[in-house]
Amino acid sequence: MSSQLIFFILAALSILSALFVVFSKNPIYSVIWLIVCFFSIAGHYIILNAQFLAIVHIIVYAGAIMVLMLFTVMLLNLNKATEPHKPLLYKFAAMISGGLMLLVLLASMRSTELGSYNAPAYTESGYVQNVGMVLFTEFLLPFEMTSVLFIAAMIGAVVLAKKEVH
Repeated sequence: MSSQLIFFILAALSILSALFVVFSKNPIYSVIWLIVCFFSIAGHYIILNAQFLAIVHIIVYAGAIMVLMLFTVMLLNLNKATEPHKPLLYKFAAMISGGLMLLVLLASMRSTELGSYNAPAYTESGYVQNVGMVLFTEFLLPFEMTSVLFIAAMIGAVVLAKKEVH
């Protein structure tokens, strides 16, 4: 089986499972489809000869983060009948903070140059030392932007889980 055919199968699986994540009515099913999407993305890493990234992706995303999201979904108990409506002030604050985050991300991307991707000719792309060097030199900005995104997600989870005082 050629690697191009495997790529197209994994790409179709990634897109299909991502659509199921968005359009599933049950949040538990969305989490399960997200795990399928993460495994298909790990398959793309294996095709690119980045075995270390594939294993870390499976351990971190499909393992730890998906378990955390599953517990969060169960903890929130998303039942529409008993779900209290948030005040308009919270919705307005969420829109303002989301807009400010978008503004910061766009401002940080303004000075970056998008170039074409040239695949490396060597087969050492999956080694830990090479991954670390590239991550903290060429991809430092996306790495830090991801940490800002995780902080915003944690703040959002705290606001959602906060009990209303009646």
